[in-house]
Amino acid sequence: MPNDERKDKAPERPQSSGHGPGRVMIGEKPKSMKKALTQLIKYLRPHRFKLMMVMAFAMIGATFSILGPRLLGNITNEVQKGIAYNPLTSAFIVNINFDAIWNIVYILIGLYAGSYIFNLTQGIIISRLTQKITKEMRANLFDKMAKLPLKYFDKTSHGDTLSRMTNDIDTIGQALNSSVSSLFSSVTLIIGVFIMMLTISWQLTIVALLTLPLSAVIMRLIMKRSQKYFRSQQKTLGKLNGHIEETYSGQQIIKAFNAEEKAEETFDEWNEGLLNTAWKSQFFSGLMMPIMGFIGNLSYVAISVFGGILAVGGSLLIGDIQSMMQYVRTFSQPLGQIAQAMTQAQSALAASERVFEFLAEEEMEAETESICLRKIQGEVEFKHVKFGYSEDKEIIHDLNVKIKTGQKVAIVGPTGAGKTTIVNLLMRFYDVNSGDILVDGVSTKRMSRDYVHELFGMVLQDTWLFKGSITDNLIYGRRDATMEQVIEASKTANVHHFVKSLPFGYDMILDENSNISQGQKQLLTIARAMVADAPMLILDEATSSVDVRTEKLIQEAMDQLMKDRTTFVIAHRLSTIKNADLILVLKDGNVIETGKHQELLDQNGFYADLYNSQFEPA
Repeated sequence: MPNDERKDKAPERPQSSGHGPGRVMIGEKPKSMKKALTQLIKYLRPHRFKLMMVMAFAMIGATFSILGPRLLGNITNEVQKGIAYNPLTSAFIVNINFDAIWNIVYILIGLYAGSYIFNLTQGIIISRLTQKITKEMRANLFDKMAKLPLKYFDKTSHGDTLSRMTNDIDTIGQALNSSVSSLFSSVTLIIGVFIMMLTISWQLTIVALLTLPLSAVIMRLIMKRSQKYFRSQQKTLGKLNGHIEETYSGQQIIKAFNAEEKAEETFDEWNEGLLNTAWKSQFFSGLMMPIMGFIGNLSYVAISVFGGILAVGGSLLIGDIQSMMQYVRTFSQPLGQIAQAMTQAQSALAASERVFEFLAEEEMEAETESICLRKIQGEVEFKHVKFGYSEDKEIIHDLNVKIKTGQKVAIVGPTGAGKTTIVNLLMRFYDVNSGDILVDGVSTKRMSRDYVHELFGMVLQDTWLFKGSITDNLIYGRRDATMEQVIEASKTANVHHFVKSLPFGYDMILDENSNISQGQKQLLTIARAMVADAPMLILDEATSSVDVRTEKLIQEAMDQLMKDRTTFVIAHRLSTIKNADLILVLKDGNVIETGKHQELLDQNGFYADLYNSQFEPA
């Protein structure tokens, strides 16, 4: 998107701070956790078969492990049965059935081996499944980003969007990986252990269950308190990431204005906010396991006391009490796992809420037509165009201009006049509120946005080069360009000589550490536009970052590039547009003067004032 005056846009964005250093997005009102859960379930539905396999294997593995304590108790019972006390001789008679014991041992080995195999299998399945789901989520979010209108990025912090695509999705993946299988195995354990406890002693089962209502009440209270902190933690993390991203990208500006202290204050503010929400959420979630352990220990003590009483009365064998005590401990374990799974689920739902909020953002309007011009002449017409970035503020008022084929059109005006807005409308970055824009007599609304973008080559004042080789950057708008075409365009843009002087030449990888000046980057963007060879051009003061000598060479190359092409030039230095075929003078969203350079000077109007002001002494 071309860079121009901020006044071209809505002056107030209550949910955002823009992208300047030290400012962050203001959090939105939290949505329904129930809605987030419903959306997440719909998202998991295509994977229901694998989820059912995980459920089944987790439940089978848990079932195998449930039988273990009962069989261990049977071993103790066999030993107890095989030892008898003879009061006449005051000696113990030992007649233990070791065959029965070894049979039980073999069964135990088989059960525990089976439990291990099923648990291992379901762990592998859920791990692969969660990674696949998170991959799909990231792909969907990245695809969604391409469908969002530019107004979304104008009002939203970059870091917050990045946080949704990284931290939030990772949180969902971790929760699914650790919670899904444990939840089903825990439920199976609770049901199975309850049944096994009933088969041993219904009296002791009642004693063990007396603590369940207390556990449920405590879990509900903790979850209710911690839920809001988990939601706040995710939002605060997004804001902090936004500030870090802005501070990182704006280091030069921060240092130039000695704003390090202010940036650090803002960071400390959000970091402190993250600390407050994170420790509270983790504190409440951390309470669950100790409390559940304490309640479990109470049950353990109660079973030991009442079981001993029953054993003395002859109602139970020692092995039964042993099994019961193991089951009580096992019974409290899945309760703790469920509590932990619920804690992770809260964090995942808070993250899901943010992810699905992004996916629910309003997309660009669907395109019903996709007309392609047979032969592009380059005639452009604005007919009664009206536009505003917000409904209450109109930027362009009833614009009517017709540009002939091959004309070089300069757009000039003071800051906030609407120069970049016209380019945004021309490129269909934004659609007009009313009126129409025609190319060769055909409305751009009837063309796809991609096709409209192909009609124009762009060179912006702010250079943008991605990490990759110089060749990759130059063919960015025309992937099928040959190396000969790249070199020819580079020579025309006066970029070939310095590229050849670089290490590896055109194969040199550009990144943030590349020792290339701003002017050289600008030259590369000009060469990129030449390689694209679009039928029309948009230049946003493309020579602003080069010295006077290089500017003259670039201007000559631009003259060749603009030959027989309709060209729109956003001009800040009016001395560079003296040879323009048509100059549009904008003020407050209106074209107040049109004509060539000398004609407008002779009118001694607003353009003449702008031009002469550039030569007035400071």
